[in-house]
Amino acid sequence: MQHAEHVMGTVVSIDVADELPDPQVHTMIEDVCGWLHEVDERFSTYRPDSEVSRFRRREIPLDDCSPDMRTVLEACADLWRFTDGFFDAYAGGPLDPSGYVKGWSVELASARLAACGSVRHCISAGGDIRARGRSAAGEPWKVGIRHPWEADKLSWVLGVADGAVATSGTYERGHHVFNPRTGAPARGLRSVTVVGPDLALADAYATAALAMGQSGINWLAKLVPEGYESAVVTDDGRAFTSAGLPVLT
Repeated sequence: MQHAEHVMGTVVSIDVADELPDPQVHTMIEDVCGWLHEVDERFSTYRPDSEVSRFRRREIPLDDCSPDMRTVLEACADLWRFTDGFFDAYAGGPLDPSGYVKGWSVELASARLAACGSVRHCISAGGDIRARGRSAAGEPWKVGIRHPWEADKLSWVLGVADGAVATSGTYERGHHVFNPRTGAPARGLRSVTVVGPDLALADAYATAALAMGQSGINWLAKLVPEGYESAVVTDDGRAFTSAGLPVLT
């Protein structure tokens, strides 16, 4: 069963391939969509009444924030340290944890589906994908990585059975990721894709590498022992992939 939900400024596609009764699948999808809308209401920087907007205006102290808000802020702080400051929720000025929240919310959405009995599903949210099990065809889920200059072409097609894929790039939203060292938009990399076990981390790692510029290529290589593979396209058109990237031939 497939479902598309408009939420978090994008379209989230949910594909459940388990052989389960339709009413059960409908209930599972409704639960996931409710969760995603809850995240959007809490963390949207475009909603003046959202929790993150109120926190940014110092209308609520950290101790009065929801457990989810505190979890996200702690994760962003940990990632800031791990990436030597290149993943920075404050890089653009006021707090904006969006670079972590989308991947985190989809990771938890997949966990919710799994807790309800779905072992074969794929959730896609604007370049962030979390897959479990195999597709209805019995094969790994196929994930196309968009060509960073030609929108109708793909740079790679990946096969993912249990894992996450996150892509950060400049080809749709322009130079929206900032280098915290200079305060200027990041340059050097056109597209960064990270594949690994956790979408929240894969998403953050892709953003951090994009912020680093070309030095992000070597930094990504250090993540391979942790189970994170990568594919990168530079601003001048060169492509780099880690050896274990699950490319379909």
